[in-house]
Amino acid sequence: MHRNISEFDRVLRGGQVVTPDGVAEIDVGIADGCIAALGRNLAAASQEIDANGLWVMPGGVDPHCHIEQMSGMGVMNADTFETATLSAAMGGTTSVISFAAQAKGQRLSDTLADYALRAQRGARVDHAFHLSISDPEVDGFDHDLAALIAAGHRSIKVFTTYDIRLDDAQILSVMAAARLHGALVCVHAENHGLIDWTRQALLRAGLTAPKYHAPSHPRMAEVEAVSRMISFAEFMACPVMLFHISTAEGVDLIRAARARGVPVWAETCPHYLFMTEDALDQPGLEGAKWMCSPPQRSEADQAALWEGMDHGAIDLVSSDHAPYRFDESGKLSAGPEADFSQIANGLPGLEPRLPLLFDAMMAQGRGGPESFAALTASVPARLYGLKSKGEIAIGKDADLTLWDPQASTVFGANDLHDNVGYNPWEGTSLRGAVHMVLMRGQVIVQDGACLAQPGQGHWLRREQIGTVTQATPAPEVQLLEASE
Repeated sequence: MHRNISEFDRVLRGGQVVTPDGVAEIDVGIADGCIAALGRNLAAASQEIDANGLWVMPGGVDPHCHIEQMSGMGVMNADTFETATLSAAMGGTTSVISFAAQAKGQRLSDTLADYALRAQRGARVDHAFHLSISDPEVDGFDHDLAALIAAGHRSIKVFTTYDIRLDDAQILSVMAAARLHGALVCVHAENHGLIDWTRQALLRAGLTAPKYHAPSHPRMAEVEAVSRMISFAEFMACPVMLFHISTAEGVDLIRAARARGVPVWAETCPHYLFMTEDALDQPGLEGAKWMCSPPQRSEADQAALWEGMDHGAIDLVSSDHAPYRFDESGKLSAGPEADFSQIANGLPGLEPRLPLLFDAMMAQGRGGPESFAALTASVPARLYGLKSKGEIAIGKDADLTLWDPQASTVFGANDLHDNVGYNPWEGTSLRGAVHMVLMRGQVIVQDGACLAQPGQGHWLRREQIGTVTQATPAPEVQLLEASE
């Protein structure tokens, strides 16, 4: 475990280090931006970092965040790459995967080029992109998709609802291409018909306040679409990630699918683990601050999600960071009399994701250090093909977050470092706080300040997605493949 030289660039000494082999009080030697050695009494370095009394975790990997992206309602996110990744770093996250969201009629290659340029200029942490598809009929789509996957963009997002949804045949075609070229298909899985019918019925009944957003997305909308996407993944033998699972029934469907070998994975988010739909029941339009899709559910669903995390049905926790200001530029773009259907959906989450989970899993004992590291870093890095990220192991990037377990904080009204202007977790008390963050061996957060500059983050090429499966496609798919 020792490096055969006498000096490192940096050595972290004496922390409780969470590695793939377990927890140990050891030193971490860093050279050339990578973890070069793990062990006790490592050689001296030009910079020594005292980690005594601290937890040393892999830097967070957040694989689901919307940055500098236009919503389906035509409302621009509050965050740029500069502000979003500032917030990520301050919360202990060193790698993000956001969306290159195709507009209708836009070539996929042009979409990616636009987002890549903005990230290159602004991102303070390392980053990759999901190819978010809204128009597979555009000229050059098949060529662009294959070329972009080969270039290292190895995850694709599709919707089953909203105006950017694909129909079933289009989703199957995307899955076929993903399986052929080696990509993971990520799905926002809700049944559009159920949502549209229920929304219109609520509005006709005069039930327009933000709290009615929750019943406008019936739990059966998630259940039906999750079941359908599992069937598609099984038919195609295509790796599929089911985004933001919110219901107990969804967890049960995923557990059963995994048991029979379907190549399906799933995530949930802090707002489903720690909030219920009661958060939307506020005076006036105040509840709009907590509107997201799918909506928060019940305490019973929370319990099912935690149980799913414990037993492998839920693989990771992302933020689904979707930032909109609570003003006319964001949530209130339709005016002060807007009904729930006119309000942008989404919460800021890049910064609070890890502190909320650290408090729950470390201070309150709902999982412990190895589960925390897996759900927030190592599993998302593995599933999304971020080979240099997610683990404290020799040869990996030296992305490290040092946590002070004795620190305590209370979230304030507007103390996040994004550009949203409010904190949906205001008043939440937390035990544990980010003490220091390193990315590729460089200190990027120290003494409550972000030292990372815009553009310091690197784009992360993904050579092979981490969800390789031995599943066999349906006979019909095999027949078609054999004929090609």
